[in-house]
Amino acid sequence: DEFIDVLRNSSSVMQAGARMLSGLSGDVKIPKKATASASSWVTEGNPVSESEMTTSSISMTPRHLGAFTDITRQLLQQSSLSVESLVRDDLAQAIALAIDLGALQGDGTGGAPTGIKNASGINVVDFGVGITVPSFAQVVEMETKVAEDNALSGNLSYIMNAAMVGALKTTEKATGTAQFVVEPGGTVNGYRAILSNQAASGDAFFGNFNDLLIGFWSGLDILVDPYAGATSGNVRIIAMQTCDVAVRHAVSFCLGQDVI
Repeated sequence: DEFIDVLRNSSSVMQAGARMLSGLSGDVKIPKKATASASSWVTEGNPVSESEMTTSSISMTPRHLGAFTDITRQLLQQSSLSVESLVRDDLAQAIALAIDLGALQGDGTGGAPTGIKNASGINVVDFGVGITVPSFAQVVEMETKVAEDNALSGNLSYIMNAAMVGALKTTEKATGTAQFVVEPGGTVNGYRAILSNQAASGDAFFGNFNDLLIGFWSGLDILVDPYAGATSGNVRIIAMQTCDVAVRHAVSFCLGQDVI
């Protein structure tokens, strides 16, 4: 009961309110209105100009994430802890954080999803070459870019790592004001600031995280395999989950980053 667990990153997008879709089956296409109809003024006796909305879709495809651990026969026999339960919990947390990281900054290669950082069409603010902490003006610029695209609504939050949050707690909004970028209560310019080391050094994310979809085709599947290491008495525990990530509106997000 005094077992000491490992220290892990806290979740980022899941904590920020990403939208979860469960029970999916097959490839999923979600209809999306790409452009809206437009109205126009007309003079007497003249027809109104034709204007039609256009549609597109967002696709989600099953992607598989897994991990496994082998437990030795001796550990099973000598441990006073429930080793199997301990390993199951460890694998479950590893899978959850991997999904969270993929949704934040997955690059779309090697079976990984395409996260917010690499999604096409998101807003970007460059902090400057080698600058890993934004100024207050750059923070406001991130919000402004989202507002200019009519996306400043919903679950609006910042995600930053510990180093950036720590620096912004001592960065004044303007010299001599004693008002700092990270405000009392853990907000930035009135918006929630989530501290998570899932964000890479020099990266700050802002946006409506309700426009981030995480889809699940399965629950967390746990398989106990007593056969793979049977000749040595080992037991293998395997965890698998099938999921994908999609962004409803890329302009709902802004990435602030240092320019390398």
